[in-house]
Amino acid sequence: MAAAARVMTVTGALHHANIITSSFLLRPFSITHKALRINRNISGSPKRLFACRALYIPNVQIKEEGQPETLDYRVFYVDHSGKKVSPWHDIPLQLGDGIFNFIVEIPKESSAKMEVATDEPFTPIKQDTKKGKLRYYPYNINWNYGLLPQTWEDPSLANSEVEGALGDNDPVDVVEIGAKRGKIGEIFKVKPLAALAMIDEGELDWKIVAISLDDPKASLVNDIDDVETHFPGTLTAIRDWFRDYKIPDGKPANKFGLGNKAANKDYALKVIAETNEAWAKLIKRSVPAADLSLV
Repeated sequence: MAAAARVMTVTGALHHANIITSSFLLRPFSITHKALRINRNISGSPKRLFACRALYIPNVQIKEEGQPETLDYRVFYVDHSGKKVSPWHDIPLQLGDGIFNFIVEIPKESSAKMEVATDEPFTPIKQDTKKGKLRYYPYNINWNYGLLPQTWEDPSLANSEVEGALGDNDPVDVVEIGAKRGKIGEIFKVKPLAALAMIDEGELDWKIVAISLDDPKASLVNDIDDVETHFPGTLTAIRDWFRDYKIPDGKPANKFGLGNKAANKDYALKVIAETNEAWAKLIKRSVPAADLSLV
């Protein structure tokens, strides 16, 4: 089948109505440029308001256009009516009870540098380029890697806890440590476990360490100490991988804030809440969008 015609149902789960507790989220899917806010209480963290532009999405599929590993390749999301939607803006962030949607951009044990195209309409997933050439990591990434929808690292905000570094102008990244190899565009339900404050050429680029709820070890890991117990060495391996991956290209190693160590689950939830609030301001156009697509 031609790539342009490939359409696949997104697995992993967005939308099991029994886990969405707010009746607000059960209304039919629609899109508005006004950010809507729902009140969530995260256990162990101060009560925060999570912004949500997307409503209940009964069915989302991914549609590939072009051939993989070409400049034209795109992975779009479409709703039940065939209308394109944005994985960044229209997939809900939070599912309640500290569970979040995670979108796979780069499957584990692969090296093509895939990313959401934040400057293109409907923000499809594409392979990153440099000087007109497709980009690859120098070696495979060992975990599923992607983003949290409805988050944004504001490049105008200096983080006083992380050397005053400014946000990198992208959604928040997730490193998912479960056993399953995801697919490009697949959506996992995950719980955050830790956070790493990577500083890339002066920009703050958070890495949220999380695990899929479907992983056999998911019930065993609920915070940073559990990661060390059941996935020994993984946090160090993640930090070292992201610290060193640019070195083969002749660039300096990346740095990490927060004492060069991973922060715990509560800190990760704080990062998610703050970057969700930044995204809400972006969608409401309270801050300049510059070249970012808001559709």
